[in-house]
Amino acid sequence: MNLAKFIVKRLLFTVMLLIGVATSVFILSKMVPGDGVSSYLSPRSLANEQIVEAFKVKWGLDKPLIVQYVYYMKNLLQGNLGQSIRTGNQVVSDLVKNYPATIELASMSILLATFFGVLFGIVSATKRNSLIDQSLRAVSVTGVSVPSFWLAILVLYVFYYKLGWAPGTGRMSLGIQAPRHITGLYVVDGFITGNYEAMLDSLSHLILPSIVLASFTMGLITRTTRASLLETLSTDYIRTAKAKGLPKAPLMYRHAMGNAAIPVLTVIGVGFGNLLGGMVLVETIFAWPGIGQLAFQSVKSLDFPSIIGVSLLIAANYAVINIFIDVMYGVIDPRVRYDR
Repeated sequence: MNLAKFIVKRLLFTVMLLIGVATSVFILSKMVPGDGVSSYLSPRSLANEQIVEAFKVKWGLDKPLIVQYVYYMKNLLQGNLGQSIRTGNQVVSDLVKNYPATIELASMSILLATFFGVLFGIVSATKRNSLIDQSLRAVSVTGVSVPSFWLAILVLYVFYYKLGWAPGTGRMSLGIQAPRHITGLYVVDGFITGNYEAMLDSLSHLILPSIVLASFTMGLITRTTRASLLETLSTDYIRTAKAKGLPKAPLMYRHAMGNAAIPVLTVIGVGFGNLLGGMVLVETIFAWPGIGQLAFQSVKSLDFPSIIGVSLLIAANYAVINIFIDVMYGVIDPRVRYDR
């Protein structure tokens, strides 16, 4: 019951958070230069006052700000994010169309980052101050330090253009039809429908961008895992277990790693939230039709409904991930209580 109450409280807090985000984005959108008219209409249309006025009336730009805000919040509470000025589609439709591509890329990236980050962190901690430790620390620092857009260009040039080991940009190769839409995740849809050619092709297109996006988070996970493990291995109960002759493997994986996992889990959650927010430059370089691309196009055209929709989606991602991570704290560490 305590856990249920905790989740309900966090969900209520999430609703308040989303309302605050929506309000902040609305205010900021009205503070930036331009109102979307000049970005949407051609110079010839801008010279016609009737066309400009009709455009403002259609999108509610002729009303006072407080009236615009009231209508906006009313629609938002009804689940209506409005219509995109740039595409003419409902904002929800554009989000639903682009979000699966980001989920697929972010999931692959966080899996790679978690696997190698935790592995490198454990090896680095157990081989402290050795050549292996120094090498893995150098890899983690490089992953954190190298700009993602530069790494994206580099891997495309080397592994696609020069060596031809991996496919280039996009989610699918030319000439291969995308699998029948079920979840929007090409790898999953290809597997479910038995279209293994599309599944393998889409999986191959995930390799380079996921490696690029995973590099930064992997570096953070490696450093956090190493630091947390070293701190745990220096505690009294670990030294006592060593003195009693407990084998190294159970000592590491059943005792030390369990107590060192919470900081690592936090980094994984934050990293996954960042990836779900869409990495604009990487998605642009790889022509990946995700949330990052949608956000870039919306900002470039001052498409305020889409900007607000993307902002709310990103905020919701972080809120849901934080709730999940908080619940996992109690699963990993029974000392975590939810009734406080």
